Amino acid sequence: MKAKTNNHSLLFALMLSAFSALGPFTVDMYLSSLPQLMSYFGTNTSMIQASLTASLLGLGLGQLVTGPLSDVHGRRKPLLISMILYLLTSLACAFSPNIGLFIALRFIQGFVASAGLVISRAIVRDRYNGIEMTKFMSLLTMISNIAPLISPTAGSTVTTFTSWIGVFIFLGLLGLFLTGVTVWGIKESLPAERRISSNFREVLRNYGSLLRDRSFMGYALVNGILFSGVFAYVAGTPFIYQNMYGISPQLFSILFALNGLGIILGSQFVKRLAGRMDERRIFRIGLQLAFITTAAILMIVLAHGPFFALFISVFLFAASIGIIGPVSFTLAMESQGHIAGSAAAILGTLQFALGAVTSPLVGLGGDNSAIPFGITIFMTSILAVIAFVFLVKKPTLASL
Repeated sequence: MKAKTNNHSLLFALMLSAFSALGPFTVDMYLSSLPQLMSYFGTNTSMIQASLTASLLGLGLGQLVTGPLSDVHGRRKPLLISMILYLLTSLACAFSPNIGLFIALRFIQGFVASAGLVISRAIVRDRYNGIEMTKFMSLLTMISNIAPLISPTAGSTVTTFTSWIGVFIFLGLLGLFLTGVTVWGIKESLPAERRISSNFREVLRNYGSLLRDRSFMGYALVNGILFSGVFAYVAGTPFIYQNMYGISPQLFSILFALNGLGIILGSQFVKRLAGRMDERRIFRIGLQLAFITTAAILMIVLAHGPFFALFISVFLFAASIGIIGPVSFTLAMESQGHIAGSAAAILGTLQFALGAVTSPLVGLGGDNSAIPFGITIFMTSILAVIAFVFLVKKPTLASL
C-alpha cells in the first residue's frame, strides 16, 4: 500500500513539476539563439535583451494575477486557459514579424507561464498539510530543479537542427502537452465552497492581510532574499569562473549542473528529516548553512582564494537553498489554505523581483572582479537573517 502511495506521489510530483518547468524553459531555452535573433530582426543587443527582461517581468507580475484568479475560479480553469494561451503565444513568437511585437509576445508568454508556477504550488497546499506538505515539496523541488539544468542544453540541441524558430515551436508543443495534462491529469483541488469572492476589493484585502502577517512575510522574505542569491550566482559565475579562473565553457556547464545537484541534495535532506525533526529546526539549519557559506564566498573572493574553495562554498550555498525552499514554503503556507493562490503568488513574485535587483549588482566591478558578487551574495544571507529574527522570531539575535 505504501509503495502505491509513493508511486502516486511521484507521478503527481512529475505532473506538477512539468508546470513549474515552464518558467526556466521560457527564460533559458532560447538563450543560445540570441545572436540569431539579433541578426534575424536586424536589431541591437539591448533590444534582444529586452525580450529576456520582458519574459521575466511577465513571470513575476503574472503570478500576482493568476494566483488570486485560482482562489476565485478554482485551480483547473485558470491553468487550462493559461496553457492554451501559452501554446498560442509561443507559436506567435516563432512567426513574429518584428522585434517590437516579439518583445510584447515574450511578456505575454511569461505572464501565462506564471500560472504553471503559482497554481502548481497552490494545488500542493490544497492537498497536503504539515509534514506531508514538507515531504511533497522537497520531492517537487528535487524534480523541478532539473529543468534549469537541461533547458539551455535543450535549446542548443534544437538549434543544431533548426533555427531559433524551432525553439518556440518546441515551447508551443510543450504548451500543447501541458494543456493535455491539465485536461486529463489534473483534478480540481479547490471545491467551490472554499473559493473566495471575485470582488476585486477582497482580492486586495487578501494581499493586504498577507503583507501584514509577520510570520508569513518572514518566511516569504527569507525564501525570496536567499533565492535572489541564486540569481546573483547565475549572473556572476559565468564571468568569474571563466575570466578569472580560466574555466572552459564546457567545464563551466558541468559545474553549473553540479550546483543544481546541490539544490537536489538539500531537498533530499529535508525529505529524510521531515517527521523526525521539527520543520522550524530544519529551516534554521538551512539558514545557518546559507550564512556560513556566503561568508566563506566573500572571504575567498576578497583573498583571491583557490577555485576549489569557491566552488565548494557555492555548492553548499546551493544545498542550503534546497533545504530552505520546501521548508519555508510549508511554514509560510500553513495558515493560508483559503487564499493559497495569492500566498503562492507573493512567494514566487518575491523571488523574481529580488532576483532582478541582485543580478545587475554582481557586474558593478566589471568582468574581472568577483568582489561585487561576494558582497551581494553575503548580503542576501544577512538580510535573510534579519527578516527571520525580526518577523518570524522575537527581535533578539539569540533567536537564531
